[in-house]
Amino acid sequence: MLLFQPEVRAQFTLSGEFRPRTEFSRGYKSLADDGQDLSTITTQRTRLNALFATDGLTTKLVLQDVRYWGSQPQLVTNEDYATSVHEAWAEVKLAKNFSLKAGRQELIYDDHRIFGNVGWAQQARSHDVALFKIENEITLHLGIAHHENADVTTNFYNGPDAYKDLQFLWFNKKWEQTGLSLLFLNNGVPFFVSEQEQENRYSQTLGGRITHSLEDVSLAANLYIQTGEHVSGNDIRAMNFLLEASLKNGITAGLEHLSGNSYDKNDKVYAFNPLYGTNHKFNGFMDYFYVGNHINSVGLNDIYVKYNYKKDKFGFNGHLHYFTSAGKISADAKSYLGTELDLGISYKVQPNAILSAGWSVMFAGESMELLKGGDHTAGQHWGYIMLSVTPTFIQ
Repeated sequence: MLLFQPEVRAQFTLSGEFRPRTEFSRGYKSLADDGQDLSTITTQRTRLNALFATDGLTTKLVLQDVRYWGSQPQLVTNEDYATSVHEAWAEVKLAKNFSLKAGRQELIYDDHRIFGNVGWAQQARSHDVALFKIENEITLHLGIAHHENADVTTNFYNGPDAYKDLQFLWFNKKWEQTGLSLLFLNNGVPFFVSEQEQENRYSQTLGGRITHSLEDVSLAANLYIQTGEHVSGNDIRAMNFLLEASLKNGITAGLEHLSGNSYDKNDKVYAFNPLYGTNHKFNGFMDYFYVGNHINSVGLNDIYVKYNYKKDKFGFNGHLHYFTSAGKISADAKSYLGTELDLGISYKVQPNAILSAGWSVMFAGESMELLKGGDHTAGQHWGYIMLSVTPTFIQ
């Protein structure tokens, strides 16, 4: 009954998501062999989203089921295929313009390069973190996370996550035409000194993003430096920069550099790690780079042109990437890795239902074989068909 009292001013929304996707692959993430057949798989993400908000409190619960079609028996007799919790957080207003958001939540900042929700992946990404937020003329977020095993008699962590301790500070300021973000991330990865002692090795990522809008073009630049200690014990000296220009007609051109290791330099780790970003968004939809792979490798130079078109219910996108290695693969290997073409279309069949499809081709160079194996002349293809339905049950 409190929901209907005007003075409470509470809002409750219950929504869902149904997203089956069929993918066709021959050379996805890694080069195919000449005799390799095309594979076809179907995955599905199903979500139930509940959001409750008042003036001083916001809570969100997202239940999620992710599966391959055919992975579960038709007659289910066990609990191995349980629904997971993708998000479960509460944000409490502590003072004017100051709040605490704690629980399992997505972290999305700027263009998703360092922190993103990886929305393309059916499982997506969320963190167990406490987030202190100041949001006024400037925005300042302080995030703190600490992980340990369930055994309270030790302080060990050897779980599935990429860090044991994480702290970050994100600053954002917007003017009429310009935006500036600054990020400091301290990432602590555990290692065992002995069977009875565990320590962290910390790396730091520092940098930010600046955007500026003109009458007919929008400009953006990223610069991030990584330092500190790699989990291997070596020092880190790595960097990432991006320059991008976007026209109002839908054309975007840019270049990105992610530093990498070279075969003749092993005194330090020179490979930049984009950590918790939405990497599928950046360096080609075939996911050859930084999507569960290519970490601590030769890095990447990516020169790209993108075109995105939308009118009424129809959408089209075409992306072209030219890839070279940032580090030296070997004494004789060329730096050229390949050229990728990504094409996609979408159509809104109903207000809450979108049908989309895409096809990608990788024209790989010989040097790609040294990194990925396979046959660069075999023909590398990947495509998908996806239905995304997002109904709102209660609002």
